This record gives sequence, C-alpha cells and structure tokens, in this order.
Amino acid sequence: MTRTTAPTLEDVARMAGVSTASISRALNDPDKVAKPTRDKIEKAIDVLGYTPNFGGRALASNRTNTVGAIIPSMANAMFASGVQAFQEVLSEAGVNLLLASTGYDPDQELRQIKALITHGADGLLLIGDARPQTTRDFLAKRRVPHVISWCFRPDADHLYVGFDNRRAAYDATRQVLALGHRRIAMISGVRDGNDRARDRHAGVAAAIADFGQGAALLQLHEAKYRLEFGAEAFVRIMSSDDLPSVIMCGNDVLAAGALMRARDMGVEVPGRVSLVGFDDIGLASVVTPPLATVRVPQIEMGRAAARMLIARLSGDVSATPVQLSTEFIHRASLAPPTP
Repeated sequence: MTRTTAPTLEDVARMAGVSTASISRALNDPDKVAKPTRDKIEKAIDVLGYTPNFGGRALASNRTNTVGAIIPSMANAMFASGVQAFQEVLSEAGVNLLLASTGYDPDQELRQIKALITHGADGLLLIGDARPQTTRDFLAKRRVPHVISWCFRPDADHLYVGFDNRRAAYDATRQVLALGHRRIAMISGVRDGNDRARDRHAGVAAAIADFGQGAALLQLHEAKYRLEFGAEAFVRIMSSDDLPSVIMCGNDVLAAGALMRARDMGVEVPGRVSLVGFDDIGLASVVTPPLATVRVPQIEMGRAAARMLIARLSGDVSATPVQLSTEFIHRASLAPPTP
C-alpha cells in the first residue's frame, strides 16, 4: 500500500523498537544515546524518509534555528561568494538559511523582512544601511537580531561586518591619479537608496578634489547593475566632447559592460581609455583585458557575519562591529594615459 501521509515519530519508534523519548534524545542530544540505539534510530529514519517536525521544538525554545539573508539582487555575482560563506558557517552550526532579494526596492525589502520573520527566521543578514525609518522601526519594535554587511559605519549602534566603501573608492582613485590620469569619468550605480553606490561616488569625488593638479570628474552617469546598462553608459561617455582617459565604475558588472561595448566600438582599452571596476568578482579576471578593480573581502564578510549573528542569537551581546580591508588590484585594463 502507498503511504499517503508523512512518516511520524511513532512510525520511527515502531521500526527502531525504541520509545519516542529515545528518538527525541537522539535528535536533540545524540551524545546521551548509546551508539547501538542511535544506529537503529538513524536507520529507521533513513528507511522511512522521516523529517523531524521542528515546529514543536521552535515553540518550546522560541527558536527555529533559521536565519534569513536579504540581498539586493541575485542577477549577478557580487554577493554570491559572501552569501555562500555565510551559509557554510551557519550550516556548521546547524542553522538553516532562507534567502530573499529586493531588486534594490526598499518597500520590497520590508516585505521580505516581514515574510522571513513570519516564517520563523530568528535573525537576519541585511546589505547596506540605506533603508527607510519605517523598516528601522519595525526591526527595533520586533527586536529582530540583525547584522548589516557590505558597508561599515564606525559611529553607529548597529552590528556591522563590512568595509568602508568611500575609503575603498578613494584609495582606488588615488592609484589612478598616481598613474597620471587627470580626466576621469564615472559609471556609478544608482545612488538613490543605495549607500554603497553613494559612498563609492563620494570616494572618487573626494580623491579628485584632494589631489587637485587639474584632476577633474568630467562625467558622472548612473546605471543599474547590469552589463547592458554599463554598455549604454560607456556609449554616452565616449560620445561626449569631453573625453576622459579613465572610467571608474561602481562595480565589475558595469565595467564589464563598458568593456564589451568598447570592443564593439573599436575603442582600445587601455590604449584609448582605461577602465576600473569594483568588487573583484570572478568575471573581472577572465575578461580581456582583465579588469583593474577593488577586491572586496566577500568570503571574510560572510563568515564573520554568520559568526556574529550566531553569537547574538545565543545570547552573547558582547559582539562589536567588524571592519575589513579592501585591496586595489591593478590589472591590464588600467594603464597610464596616452599623451
């Protein structure tokens, strides 16, 4: 006869020849159950395809051992390595991950936060700190443990695991200026509602202003983080009468889009114009020429964020914000300007 209902704890107990209390101990505290008994229970679970019902356990402990991560986009790789590292550390601790995306829409982020909390997420990983006060109020009123990543604010009272986007962009621009570039354009991410994009633009602008010596940000174009929008922005820049010798891009996807269009237009990179990205995703090192970029510590961020969130959920309130360093990676897309 075909089973029409999911196997129960009682089914496992009958097959293993033990009590349901023994099975609960084996699942919750296996070291307290003799190995022969544990082996019988595990075999019965495998045969029946039994999945423990954590609902009762969650009600009893007020924990579900599940956390949520809400990222702006799953359409490109800029968050992939960090989220993977985050999930791996959670898994080692027996914590499950629920993943959602917002499309850079603050209203969608609040809906996703509410949905994940409703579905039992004990805590959250959030990206960036540009969010409306209504979202901040919800998190505060519900006392939702959360870690903010991909940015860093040294004077804030939130738990941050990230890096200083403004400083990273500032340092990268200083490297560009040191090569002799003075005529600079930028393809930025859309800054409205995106603190990382705002900070990266601010870092580029500040480095140019501090350097002086005739350096100027000639053009600024905002674009959504997709290849085709980087390509379109490149066309606008190169169609101008005020041509730059280098284009700073808000991330590697925009830079790769610009590089793709440069090839289509017969524009030599870096012969006629240099390109610089941001993030150092895998794409950056395999395009031709490889992209100069800012290496973001994605894996370290993901791991540290997971450890911090696990500690907070365990009642440890001693955690302090963690600031990580970035590194400028000089590759072939960046060269001194031609005379």
